[in-house]
Amino acid sequence: MARTFYLTTPIYYVNAPPHLGHAYTTIMADTMCLYRRLAGDLAYFLTGTDEHGDNIARAAATGGQTPQAYADRISGAFRETWQRLGISHDDFIRTTEERHKRIVQAILQKLYDAGELYFGEYGGNYCFGCERYYTDKELVDGKCPDHQTPPTFIKEQNYFFRMSRYQEWLVRYIQERPDFIRPERYRNEILAFLRTPLEDLCISRPKSRLQWGIPLPFDANFVTYVWFDALINYVSALGGPGAETFETFWPHVQHLIGKDILKPHAAYWPPMLKAAGLPVYQHLNVHGYWTVNGQKMSKSLGNIAEPLPMQEKYGEAFRYFLLRESVFGLDSDFSEEALVARLNADLANDLGNLVSRVTTLLVNFAKGAVPRPGPETARESEVRASLEKARGEVHDAMEEFAFQRALIAIWELIGVLNRYVDSTAPWVLAKEAAKRERLDTVLYTLGESLRCLAILLAAFLPITSERIRQALGLAGTPISLDDLAWGKLPPGIRVLKASALFPRVMSAVETGSSGERAGARASTQRSGAQPRISLEEFAKVDLRVAEVVAADRVEKSKKLLKLTVRVGAETRTLVAGIAEHYDPAALVGKKVVVVANLESATLMGVISEGMVLAAVEGSHLALVILDRDIPPGAKVR
Repeated sequence: MARTFYLTTPIYYVNAPPHLGHAYTTIMADTMCLYRRLAGDLAYFLTGTDEHGDNIARAAATGGQTPQAYADRISGAFRETWQRLGISHDDFIRTTEERHKRIVQAILQKLYDAGELYFGEYGGNYCFGCERYYTDKELVDGKCPDHQTPPTFIKEQNYFFRMSRYQEWLVRYIQERPDFIRPERYRNEILAFLRTPLEDLCISRPKSRLQWGIPLPFDANFVTYVWFDALINYVSALGGPGAETFETFWPHVQHLIGKDILKPHAAYWPPMLKAAGLPVYQHLNVHGYWTVNGQKMSKSLGNIAEPLPMQEKYGEAFRYFLLRESVFGLDSDFSEEALVARLNADLANDLGNLVSRVTTLLVNFAKGAVPRPGPETARESEVRASLEKARGEVHDAMEEFAFQRALIAIWELIGVLNRYVDSTAPWVLAKEAAKRERLDTVLYTLGESLRCLAILLAAFLPITSERIRQALGLAGTPISLDDLAWGKLPPGIRVLKASALFPRVMSAVETGSSGERAGARASTQRSGAQPRISLEEFAKVDLRVAEVVAADRVEKSKKLLKLTVRVGAETRTLVAGIAEHYDPAALVGKKVVVVANLESATLMGVISEGMVLAAVEGSHLALVILDRDIPPGAKVR
């Protein structure tokens, strides 16, 4: 049954350009909304920028700009970043827009008329960086806990929201709804905070001190406190109470935030909504921080991770890393080395090799058209059961914003499919005409599995999903989770060989060591001698049996073939200069000997992960091929 779903990110403060943390929140929200749309739900996704307050006014003055010009520039940087990251938001709200100001002032007036606001005097420790007052208990060694700077004591008259009168109601509301704030650790944190008296909230700043804000509708000498202004964006983006969009989506709203803004969303926002006569949101979903190489991101440390350079360098692998590496609610650590490791292991080896193998097998052994399947065996039943298992686990994980768990379930399915290729060995079946029907069943199962895998991946890796569907002749057609029903891949549809979805990337360490080795190799060749080596030195060369599962010519090269080989449970790509001596189709199924621990190298744009051994004499070349059957991965001594 279709559901309605309204998901918001925080509106990001325009005191700095977007960084890794902003990208993480927005990518999670994008993934969730894409998934809910695949499920047939009516989903609405809001993001935007928070543009008022002391910090913006000071940053603009430092740069010699007006606050509006400064906000326009940084807000534009957020828009551009989300566009280049492929974010599918439905609306982008700015707090300097008239549609927002109008709703903020309407709610302020309603609260003022109802006696929820009062005028009073307050003196306290004010942090300009946080734009809020701190109690003595909240300070750490007399300093702001976030900025590590002493606060300024300010005493002034302002307007206050009677938030304290809602404390008992809020505690009861949270206690009666175990999943209102999730994960549970953040629910417990707020309940602990609410054990001490909740103070009334100062909701204004005098214009004599700050002019960059939304004026109070009932007193032109004051502007609205930035947090009271910002939180209302979730309402104003829908047009406010009475608007059709608001009435459709607000009853189903969920917020997605970082743990640094837990208190305003969990302690301030519900009383504000209650006092304004608006329904409280359904769920507050709270995620942890990203650190960089074990340290909190900081401008002074120079370790701010920017999303666009990562996206431009690694493509969708950046998105995958953020979703796969983090446990929702906990802190995670970002490093480029870890991203490369994930890319090579999960995306290049597991997913990329699977797609390459399957499409190559369909082209080589079914003439590029999906065959009509014959009777199924227990192996096909296992594949279908694994698909259903993955579908259920992904659904359960996404209900809890557990993106990592969802991806683990999908990768378990990928493992099943890679093992299915190995166990059914279609390249062996192709050698016997009597096994044609069995071969067709295997090839159809593989093609249909790729089609279903592309649907499961669509919310997490939308570009990659479309590339898989393009190889299967399904590009541009609408998809939904209902299409995971088995058997929807039409027999006869044309299939193309998929190029490497995620080429392997060499780490900085590998690049350096490769350069050193290349230099040593050149030195040996210049000497013209082949020095004797010890047995211990020879033992360093890891020679293994490998089975060729696919072979293709390298574009724009007369000499090179790209071989996909199986070495034990691992599948690799090798580039060999044997195209003038061997027809690619004749190599499939052959057992050859490879150097398995040779450093990777890139030849004609293809990454080669080893070397196939051959004997050469003049213009003659012969591969080292086994004369009897030995399993792939066996060591050659």
